[in-house]
Amino acid sequence: MSRLWVRARAGERVVCGRLDGDVVHVVHGSLLDDRVETGEVLPLSRLVLLAPVQPTKVVGIGSNYREHALEMGKPIPAEPKIFLMPSTAVGDPEGLVQIPPGTRQLDHEAELAVVIGRRCHRVSVQDALGVVLGYTAANDLTCRDFQKSDGVFTRAKGFDGFLPLGPALATELDPSDLALRCWVDGQLRQDGRTSDMVFDVPTLISFVSHVMTLLPGDVISTGTPSGVGPLVDGQVVEVELEGVGLLRSRLQDRDDREP
Repeated sequence: MSRLWVRARAGERVVCGRLDGDVVHVVHGSLLDDRVETGEVLPLSRLVLLAPVQPTKVVGIGSNYREHALEMGKPIPAEPKIFLMPSTAVGDPEGLVQIPPGTRQLDHEAELAVVIGRRCHRVSVQDALGVVLGYTAANDLTCRDFQKSDGVFTRAKGFDGFLPLGPALATELDPSDLALRCWVDGQLRQDGRTSDMVFDVPTLISFVSHVMTLLPGDVISTGTPSGVGPLVDGQVVEVELEGVGLLRSRLQDRDDREP
């Protein structure tokens, strides 16, 4: 059974801790540290959950579910397709996501996110799970029209808050066959399993680490199953990852007059 850890705002403080039902056992430092409990226990109801980690970079994986590749009209890749998202794209669970001006199609993408626990470079597939801190849910929001017009992902996926993570970080979790679902206003849109990924988690970690050094807290967002679709102002998107919990975001139009 996985253990769940959260990062949250408690009044003026940001705290991290072990989630135990409706309370949080606070630990020293961040979730990247040794996670030694302080003895302080806080009710979850008084906390505002934040993204579990603040990565230096997020590595996205494209077309990593066969059915999603087919629905997007793309071939099944022979090796992982990777791209980068800025750290500022990371958003909090239970937060508002601003719809950028000018986009005509903003899609949800439910994903399993891998959080790296220690610095690694050129790690083998066999040793890859040993560098993992844990796993969390992600909603890799994408301006599909920007993606098509630009031919690359940077603008389409790079807006602030476009990758909500959470609600918790799960350790001691086997990522090989987890249920991954997405609802929009209560309607089920995506219903997949991580066992359907073209490239599994160890393969992805090894591949990415042979391209770039991964640092503690970095995130690999592993791709989305089929069923992606558009979102509009006011809708609520819920992403559920088995063993982690429910990540919820509300969409809000951004005023074109904002700077």
